[in-house]
Amino acid sequence: MLKNIFKILAIFIIGMVGGIFADQILWPYFIERPLFYHYRLDQFPVNVIETKEFYIQENVALKDAIERAEKAIARVKTETKAGKILEGSGLILTSDGLIVTLAELVPQGSTFNFFVDEESVSFEILKRDLENNLALIRLEKTNLSSLGFADLEKLKLGERVFLVGAELLGFRVNEGIVTSFDENLIQTNISEENTLSGSALFDIEARILGLNTVDREGRIVVIPVSVIRTFSGL
Repeated sequence: MLKNIFKILAIFIIGMVGGIFADQILWPYFIERPLFYHYRLDQFPVNVIETKEFYIQENVALKDAIERAEKAIARVKTETKAGKILEGSGLILTSDGLIVTLAELVPQGSTFNFFVDEESVSFEILKRDLENNLALIRLEKTNLSSLGFADLEKLKLGERVFLVGAELLGFRVNEGIVTSFDENLIQTNISEENTLSGSALFDIEARILGLNTVDREGRIVVIPVSVIRTFSGL
């Protein structure tokens, strides 16, 4: 009986030592041989882990970017002379109250309301550019959140982007990718409702890409940041 126990222990110890030898010495030696190195068998598990970590990090970055972008959005509500209600968003450009929105949301002769954190804010409309569909407004409020501008020269087709627009009870967010762009126009695969007119488009680092218009088919067409900067003088 005792001999059998010693035999079992001996087999266990030999197996454990053999396993350690194979894992630490034999396997590393073989994978560096030409035949094994060609197929890089040791790399497959690592690639899977790296891919998983990449997607997790990207989703966390997107969540953080959305939280920052929401703070840079104002809500616009207009009643035209004919009594029509227009609702949309404006983008806060500077902390001292300069914002940009669509000219179509603030037609002359209408009654306007601008909200930051659902607080009505006094304002002054500085200028309109009907050709580019932009309006520049100064809000009488300071210490506002603003974000940096993206570099369009570094923008890539298929890049992940998101929009943020203000609604009565909060914000609306949608995401997609860039499908085409140039210095005068950015197009995405995002579709939305007309209430998202004047919402802003951001990259995954919360940098401003442009201001959104919504066409009759619900497609998002973006006025790029290059046009906005020229219009606003920033």
